[in-house]
Formats: sequence, C-alpha cells, structure tokens
Amino acid sequence: MRARDLGLPLPGRTGPHNAVTDVPGVEVGYTTLIEGDDVRTGVTAILPRGRTAFDVPCAAGWHSLNGNGEMTGTAWLTETGSLRLPVLITDTHAVGTCHRGVIDWVVREKPAVADEWLLPVVAETWSGYLNDINGPHIRTEHAVAAIDAARPGPVAEGSVGGGTGMNCYAFKGGSGTASRVVDHGADRYTVGVFVQANFGSRKELTVCGVPVGRALADDNPMEDTDWARPPGAGSVIVVVATDAPLLPGQCTALARRVPLGLARTGTTGSHFSGDIFLAFSTANEGALTSGFPHGEPGYEHLRFVPWNRMDAFYDAVVESVEEAVLNVLVAGETMTGYRGRRSPGLPVDRMLDLVKGRLS
Repeated sequence: MRARDLGLPLPGRTGPHNAVTDVPGVEVGYTTLIEGDDVRTGVTAILPRGRTAFDVPCAAGWHSLNGNGEMTGTAWLTETGSLRLPVLITDTHAVGTCHRGVIDWVVREKPAVADEWLLPVVAETWSGYLNDINGPHIRTEHAVAAIDAARPGPVAEGSVGGGTGMNCYAFKGGSGTASRVVDHGADRYTVGVFVQANFGSRKELTVCGVPVGRALADDNPMEDTDWARPPGAGSVIVVVATDAPLLPGQCTALARRVPLGLARTGTTGSHFSGDIFLAFSTANEGALTSGFPHGEPGYEHLRFVPWNRMDAFYDAVVESVEEAVLNVLVAGETMTGYRGRRSPGLPVDRMLDLVKGRLS
C-alpha cells in the first residue's frame, strides 16, 4: 500500500508508476545491507539517462535549505549547470566510499569518460540511530552493485537502499517517490521526485493538512529516551527529475520548491538536518557538454519552457514531494537495530482515523 492507495486526498495527476522513473530514461537501483543486530544501511543509485547514456549531460541545479549535510559535486553543478554520471544517496560516513564506487563503475563501463575527470554527485543522510555508522560496512562494490541494479518501472520504498537505516518524524523512514504529469500547451511532461527521508520531529507530523503527530506520540523511543540527539535531526535528500526542457536556472528553481512540499508534511527545517536538493532535466540531449574541447569552436542550443509558464512545474514538485514523504511513512515497518534501538512504523490505521475524522 502507498499513501494514495489509502484514500488520502492527495492532489494532482500521477504518472503510471507514481515514481521518479515515470520520467523517460530515469532508472533507480538499490543495495540494501541488513546484517546482524547493528548494520542497517545501503546505497541508492539514480541514473538520469539510464546506463547506456549516463555520460550525456543534463541541465541541472541544486538548492540547500540547511547545509548540515553533504552533496558532492555541487560546485561544478553551479559552475556549468550540467549533471552527468549516476547520482548516489547513502549514509553520512559512506560518501567517500560511494564516490569512489561511481568512479570504479565508470572506469569499467566507459574508461574514456574517466580519462577526462569525474566529479560524481553523492548525497547522504545520517543513519546512526539504527546503524553502526562508523563501521566500514558499505564498500565500493556496494555502490557499483546499486548502479548495476538500476532499472526503470516501479520503485521499492521504505527501508531499502540508502534509506534502510533512516527515520522520519521519529517513525521508520527511508526511500520514497512520486510523480506528476504536467500539460504545457499541446505537450505533456512528467515531474518525478525521489526522497531519502530522515527528518522531522514527531510533534510536527502533518498529513494532508491535518496535524497528527501529537496524537501519535505514545510510541516514540527516538525522542522519549535518553538518546542524545535533538528532535528533527537527521537530514533529507530530494532528487527532482523532469523531461520538460528547462534551463539550469529553472532546474534550480524546481529545487527551491522542494521545501514547500516538505513543509506540507510538518517540518520547519531543523538546524541539525541537512536539507539538500537536486533537480535535472533530461531534455536537450547533446547540449551542455563539459568535456575537453575537440574540433572547431561551435555553439550549443537549449529549448526551454518560458519562465512565465513555470508555475505548473512548481506545483508538480510540491505535490510530489509531499506524497513521496507520505509514501515513505506508509511503507515503513518497525525496525530494531544498533544497540537495540527501535524505530516504530507509522500506525497507519490510527493516522487514517485522525485524518478522515478531521476532514469529514
């Protein structure tokens, strides 16, 4: 079951899978590590153009709501407005390992691409409540395996990939996705989002405009025990994809709308949460090249949606982010991990009673 399947009043028209992979070419893969009592971690790979065209740049932009986190490669994104290579999401202390894993994968697949230079985008959220985050559990081969596993179509949610050890609103968090279809004149485009949700305090949780967190506060080991972390700590990474033709600055504008979708679920953006967002467009294939110059100097051309027609795409981002977070929570199942710590799954039936009672 996903949030929409429960009858929650979620707006907008979704793509066929209600997932980031509804954007043509986008593929998602996971490596999930659940071992013994202490290992609850993994790697998520998002390939904007799939495996065969991973080295073809996309227009891209990024935004940080709160910088208590990491997303590598953003300096080059700002400089050029272009993104290529698989994007990986993992836990905080595995960023370097996954960065190396992307390079290993590219060397294996297209060594000539690696002969130029590689600045992969690897992002993280903190898994240290349920996972032995300081242990060397994630290795470069796990990053490679996540990329190899990337596929189009339906996307698993909850405790999978980089989201395995994560928590959201002091319930079990993890990986989630959603999409929206946007009409632009006679053309039709898709906006899809992927969320690694590890943020929010229980008291903040809001579902479809109804504050439910305080009424669901009775089973809250993350915030009611002596575990010494501020409520709301952890981080959230969101990747926005679209096939609409956009400028890099317009991709940045999409990334800036992500916090509005997160806010619909209740968060106010904790200082202890790294909230960093990436957006890319798969249109304009062949433009925004950034490799070594070859041949005669020339020009590149970008076709793009006029700025004054961007509002429908902003709506799509906000709606998709809200729904993706709810999908994370609905998919979450109670997990016990490092040092016996427990993260409860959202009590879906109680949540539904609260929401429907208020909206009826």
